[in-house]
Amino acid sequence: MKRSSIFLTILVLVLAISLVFSGCSSKQQTPSSSSTQESSQTASSEKKYNIVLITMDSMDEHWLAVKAGAEAKAKELGNVQLTFRAPAEKADPNEQVRMMEDAINQKADAILIAPTDQTALTPVVEKAFDAGIPVILIDSPVKTDKYVSFVATDNIKAAEMAADKLGELLGGKGKIAIISAQPGSGTTIMRENGFKDRLKEKYPDIQIITTQYSMGDKNRALNQALDILTAHPDLAGFYGTNEGSTIGIAMAIKQKDLAGKVKVVGFDISQATINAIKENYIQASMVQNPYMMGYKGVEIAVDKLQGKEVPKRVDTGITVMTKDNVDEVVKEYYKGQSK
Repeated sequence: MKRSSIFLTILVLVLAISLVFSGCSSKQQTPSSSSTQESSQTASSEKKYNIVLITMDSMDEHWLAVKAGAEAKAKELGNVQLTFRAPAEKADPNEQVRMMEDAINQKADAILIAPTDQTALTPVVEKAFDAGIPVILIDSPVKTDKYVSFVATDNIKAAEMAADKLGELLGGKGKIAIISAQPGSGTTIMRENGFKDRLKEKYPDIQIITTQYSMGDKNRALNQALDILTAHPDLAGFYGTNEGSTIGIAMAIKQKDLAGKVKVVGFDISQATINAIKENYIQASMVQNPYMMGYKGVEIAVDKLQGKEVPKRVDTGITVMTKDNVDEVVKEYYKGQSK
């Protein structure tokens, strides 16, 4: 009986020890599982996003400012790999289509594009969207609703402001010419139509004698402006719808020694436009915020990728730069780019 009692006691002790070790093992597994979950969440929060930015060219300061803004936001976020691409030649929608196709095939996480042609780029923008790649339009629209957000100047409003400024400079009358950028660009169309409609509404005595397209090339715009001035010696003013067109017009005014005699209202800011305003070859320029277009474009792309709600339209603003406020505008513009 004593041996049986001793055996029973040993058995109970063995079972008790087994239960203790089993409990310890279970407790040790719980933090391990929690640690794995935390590690997974950390890895998820540090996901890298490959974003492609495609602009109309890589020559105009406007597009370089868009690039600078996108790069600044990518650096600030720390989890964005930004690839910048632009056609070698100005106004090449076919090259932009190829770049979009490449981005789709390489499974980019998001695409930011400034479409050169609102019709030609529509199918490939829709293709990217249908493939689940968020597309953010920068500066110019396309003919579809299949995009996440449109980040740009309110070009109709800016064109109306340009018309009001030129109307004021001309006293509401006289002959003018328009030198525009790409004929198929949504931006170009809005800047032309907004300007023309405003003149028709408020300045019926201002006559538009011709509209020509420089494709954004300042040298082509120079030659066009010289030809117009030769053919119309009584010309009172010019309207340029982008940086290249505006600078080309200013160069023609300088060559013809017509500073202040033929009034010029244009678009964009660059060192060339700043100099031309100070030297009175240009009287006003509609200053956009291309840096913010790139900055907000990347921000919206990442927000969308992370499941957040994003705005369908973002207006990045406009400022009328003249000789009276040029220094103030320049200071504010470049201060914004240094953030």
